[in-house]
Amino acid sequence: MKKLSLIYCFIVVLFTACNNRDHGVIEAVTPEEMQTLISADDVQLVDLRSQEERLTRGYIANSQHIDYNSDTFEEDILKLDKSKPVALYCHSGRRSAKCAEKLKAAGFVKVFDLQGGISEWKHGGLDLE
Repeated sequence: MKKLSLIYCFIVVLFTACNNRDHGVIEAVTPEEMQTLISADDVQLVDLRSQEERLTRGYIANSQHIDYNSDTFEEDILKLDKSKPVALYCHSGRRSAKCAEKLKAAGFVKVFDLQGGISEWKHGGLDLE
């Protein structure tokens, strides 16, 4: 039953993403929904925490690192593919929410924001590198 729920969530999210191609959409997702999303090949997963946070507290496998507080942050996020969905996370969700708004304003079609950040991911017992 749990697998069916995850598959259903994935289909709904994909359908929503396809129907909203004309304008940017930000969607807050649960850790379980995020886990399903990042299994898709075209989702760009971005860790917005500092390098120290990433190395000492773990990170989600296959995530790119773009430090929200770095001097090159604005340039770095614009190197992402605007036509592909972007999934963001930070420690608690504050930085990712701010980044999601920036990406939407920059013309990204679909942005997913992990609710509660990696703290909520860990709380759910999901894997980290």
